[in-house]
Amino acid sequence: MHAEWSGLLPSRMYGGPCLCSSPIVHRINRRIEAGLSRRSVMRGAAGAMLAASLGAARGPAAADSRAILFTNAPIFDSRSGSLRRDTSVLVSGSRIEALLPAGQEVADARVIDGGGRVLMPGLIDAHWHAMLAGISQITALTAEAPYVHLVAAREAERTLLRGFTSVRDMGGPTFPLKRAIDQGIATGPRIFPSGAMISQTAGHGDFRPKSELPRTALSGLTAAEVSGVAMIADGRAEVLRRVREQLLLGASQIKIMVGGGVSSLYDPITTTQYTPDEIRAAVEAAEDWETYVAAHVYVPKGIIRAIDNGVMSIEHGQLADEAAVRRIVDAGAWWSLQPFLFDEDSNPKSTAEQREQQQMVAEGTEHAYMLGKEFNAKMAWGTDILFSPGRTWTQNRQLAKLKRWFTPSEVLTMATSRNAELCGLSGPRNPYPGPLGVIEEGALADMLLVDGNPLEKIDLIADPEQNFKIIMKDGIIYKDVLSDGAGR
Repeated sequence: MHAEWSGLLPSRMYGGPCLCSSPIVHRINRRIEAGLSRRSVMRGAAGAMLAASLGAARGPAAADSRAILFTNAPIFDSRSGSLRRDTSVLVSGSRIEALLPAGQEVADARVIDGGGRVLMPGLIDAHWHAMLAGISQITALTAEAPYVHLVAAREAERTLLRGFTSVRDMGGPTFPLKRAIDQGIATGPRIFPSGAMISQTAGHGDFRPKSELPRTALSGLTAAEVSGVAMIADGRAEVLRRVREQLLLGASQIKIMVGGGVSSLYDPITTTQYTPDEIRAAVEAAEDWETYVAAHVYVPKGIIRAIDNGVMSIEHGQLADEAAVRRIVDAGAWWSLQPFLFDEDSNPKSTAEQREQQQMVAEGTEHAYMLGKEFNAKMAWGTDILFSPGRTWTQNRQLAKLKRWFTPSEVLTMATSRNAELCGLSGPRNPYPGPLGVIEEGALADMLLVDGNPLEKIDLIADPEQNFKIIMKDGIIYKDVLSDGAGR
């Protein structure tokens, strides 16, 4: 077992540009789905979740159902960006029941003395891919479907133990994993699922080899479509159908492809995808369900087209110019950026052309963050890690990289209350109603006890194994090294 996770079983149970359209995804799904019916894939997911739950069940069962009182721990106020002192936090069930004056006793509560450590909200990754982040290309190409699901469940547990209590999943068949986590069958963060990415023919989600063209009425669904990674939709009627299917499955928001990507073979990064009418169809379908559409896109033309037709979140956008940023701000939309820096944490690329585009996006990242700050854009943060089992642990380190552009307070605010605000944009489709990303009365009890003050040293969050002494999600303590792992 990796040292990062040893001894950290739950106390109660029951980097580079987007790879979404990498050709590897198509090959993986062809491998996974070959010879398997939709029912067999679901059986594989169920078996993986059961195996994950059996492994987790070996941890100590919780017999202590008392309320928890955190004392002697300055609280990071993610709304003001400051520390609140002389206050205790009372947790009852899955919620924060009250913030109390320091020294006030609570009958029958379990008291956790923070020892002056900082208590902050759980972290939120606003651009995550839960099904494919923690599996290598080679393993994905050769593994059977149940193993792929098992790896995803295992990586979900690791994600939570890095302090990420919520993730906004921006493409992939995460619905079974989310359900297993919500029911306590598997361990992991809250998942705000997008479901399958919606793409035009020759778009960023079209994974077919050229040998499968042309598509006809008798062609049937592609392997990627059957598996739920992406859906190809051309024209208003098809876009409406595919968006509505993801909403039926439980999507909290919809993701469409409005531009090319670094890893694509057929759609250059500079292309603009989907007509205004097709984008508007997706937006109308989402709005009818009282939620919103997020769009994968890098370049100004695609950003402006997306915003002009109702998209409320731009995913990536590293090549934006001033006019595009002004359009995002004027529309009150969100800009979900990732610190793509073409460094040791970047997602691996196999060709010189891909690496050249990766470098271009990295240079654009510096400019994008400066533009976002200059025009006071509503900015969110995410990692977009894919096919990187050796790099998923860099999730925290990539958050700390924001110190290049933001103060420690701004970094923590973005990864907590700001990202929570974006997650909450899904309105009634929000699967976890209630205040998130904050420590206040009535909020969901997702909290971290940090060994030190991250407002003075933001790099503390880059090493969760060493510096996150307690990790709580939904009022349940999943890591507690202050009480010898006794938990709740």
